[in-house]
Amino acid sequence: MKRRSVLKSIGGIGGLLLAPSISFGSSSHEKKPVLRIAHLTDIHLKNHLDAPARYTKCLHHVQQQSPKADLILNGGDIVFDMNKEQLSTINDQWKLTHHILQQECSIPVKYCLGNHDIWWDESNKGQAIYGKQYAMDQLHLSNPYYSFSKNGWKFILLDSVHLDIDGTWYIGKLGDAQFSWLENELKNTPSNVPVLIMSHIPILTATLMIEDDIVNKWQMLGGDMHTDTAKIIKLFYQYPNVKLCLSGHIHLRDKVVYNGVTYICNGAVSGAWWNGNKRETAPGYGLLDLYADGTFDESYVNY
Repeated sequence: MKRRSVLKSIGGIGGLLLAPSISFGSSSHEKKPVLRIAHLTDIHLKNHLDAPARYTKCLHHVQQQSPKADLILNGGDIVFDMNKEQLSTINDQWKLTHHILQQECSIPVKYCLGNHDIWWDESNKGQAIYGKQYAMDQLHLSNPYYSFSKNGWKFILLDSVHLDIDGTWYIGKLGDAQFSWLENELKNTPSNVPVLIMSHIPILTATLMIEDDIVNKWQMLGGDMHTDTAKIIKLFYQYPNVKLCLSGHIHLRDKVVYNGVTYICNGAVSGAWWNGNKRETAPGYGLLDLYADGTFDESYVNY
């Protein structure tokens, strides 16, 4: 089958969309949502390429929505990059992040960690802030994965970034301890409470098929999508109140609905790392209205 036919087939199922600022609403509602969420991911903030002013513009755009968003979910890659960087560079990126949020944002923010929020410099493994600890300290997180409840919805924020088996780079997965924790979280959540899950790396996405010059097969790397996808999906199948999974990481926008769960990979606030669009996806953020019955409306908004 030709590549164009494959993508046309996927689009016909409703699994893939790259055009920005188009709504993926689950249904139309006359009733009032219980919660409005803005999903901002892959900000990659540093003092370069006019990124501070553009990020400020995005935050203002979110706060000008009517009705106003109740909560921002930050999907990771908060700062431009911590991988193998000097500590002074890392400090500057986080100081800039805190300054802009304190000055320009009045909406509460919840975070998960992205791969660029982790300090993986092999020469510094003995330091206390090696790995995820530095970012966790900056965000006042005691654990890189956690849950909370708000307005009748349960939110589960996952830690999807882990070292690969060779210890030098990362793959997407939960690991045994976090998977057991997730299993218990779902088991202990009443069946009438809808669940929204956020990870940095997508649990399930169609964006990995958007590549140039594919002759025979696509190559999907373990750092681009969860490697334990089948295990997680099997778990979700036991809990129909899992309604929505948000992610970023790919800087492309898509929606996959599988087994009654909607998987949305939103585009990046930074677009192509502050260099315009990433392919056809312009810089933006997700806007979601959540309803008491577990349904939702959502769209991708360019700012």
